[in-house]
Amino acid sequence: MEKLVHGGEGLGRLEGKVVLVPFVLPGEVVRVETVSETKDLIRARLLEVLQPSAERSDPPCEYFGRCGGCQLQHTAYERQVEWKKAILAETLDRIGRLDAPEIETVTGPPLEYRNRVQLHVRGRRIGFFRAGTHELQPVMHCPVAAPAISEAIPHLRRMAHQPRFPEFLQSFELFTNGDEIQFNVLQSGGRRLARGFFVWCAKQLPGADRPALDYRAAGETFRVGHRSFFQVNRFLIDELVRATVPEEGDGWALDLYAGVGLFSLPLARRFGRVTAVESGRGAAEDLEFNAARAGVAVEIRRDTVQNYLQALGDTPDFIVADPPRAGLGKRVTAELARLRVPLLTLVSCEPSTLARDLAALAAAGYSIERMTLIDLFPQTHHIETVTRLRRANTAG
Repeated sequence: MEKLVHGGEGLGRLEGKVVLVPFVLPGEVVRVETVSETKDLIRARLLEVLQPSAERSDPPCEYFGRCGGCQLQHTAYERQVEWKKAILAETLDRIGRLDAPEIETVTGPPLEYRNRVQLHVRGRRIGFFRAGTHELQPVMHCPVAAPAISEAIPHLRRMAHQPRFPEFLQSFELFTNGDEIQFNVLQSGGRRLARGFFVWCAKQLPGADRPALDYRAAGETFRVGHRSFFQVNRFLIDELVRATVPEEGDGWALDLYAGVGLFSLPLARRFGRVTAVESGRGAAEDLEFNAARAGVAVEIRRDTVQNYLQALGDTPDFIVADPPRAGLGKRVTAELARLRVPLLTLVSCEPSTLARDLAALAAAGYSIERMTLIDLFPQTHHIETVTRLRRANTAG
């Protein structure tokens, strides 16, 4: 195998075709089985490692290779981060035609970091989906989940065999602040669960009957409701905010895709004016509550980022944007270019769309001042970055 690529698979070549294989390492010789094949590409399943890499190690999870959640547990964490840096740099060059800047890295504990997991139910069994399938892999625990979540899984497995556990519940999410657990229904065949179910759950999972949890991070307290997103790595949220929000600010700051206000509240303590744009009703309501409780002034606009920017005439002094995996896209980057914002910070969880967006911003006169890979997802292929950009001819 030659190298690892985005997605965590190993890339090799056979008879002129690219071969992608999961759970391998560069330099290894492996025996595989073809899963699918096209003119130029073979996707294969690992059968045996014939010549293992010296960097191969025993995974900390007994379900690794069957559960689809992690892709990189078979090597030391330090090497995982090095490969992510290399993959990020290669993606910036291949898609964005951008010279890779010096990429800084921020890491934390590689296990027990997730404050949120999604679990599935099949035939009263609870677990995760197997890699690339919708087949259930039952689990008793999860080494990358926060202890409160891992400890909850055996309770839920027992509860699933009791008559009060609804047979139509297909998937749910657990979110924890360390003390309490929020139980979010994701799929239930279109049927609503009775209030009594959540009260029953709360006897084993404190907080399961509450519509929202309070989460303390970055010196603030955030209400996070059932429908709201919050960053998943409980060890690195403060580092993410530090990398994203300037230590000092002046004038008007704009927070795009604001969520519950993870960046909005710290911005409001530094800038004279802060506007937060969030399209989701639940998150916008949480943001309004969080700002009021914190005693900071945040103008909240419940709208899509594209619509808001298109109607905007004045130019902010600073913008932070934390879009979903699809990135900013052509129209939003065009609006940012039109506004000629002097300083912009882009938070991304997908290198390919980041490279596309950075290329568009570079064409509009922006240059990368700093890029930080914050490893929010150890043991997995996911790459989170914070990129600070400055428009040409603006003072540093």
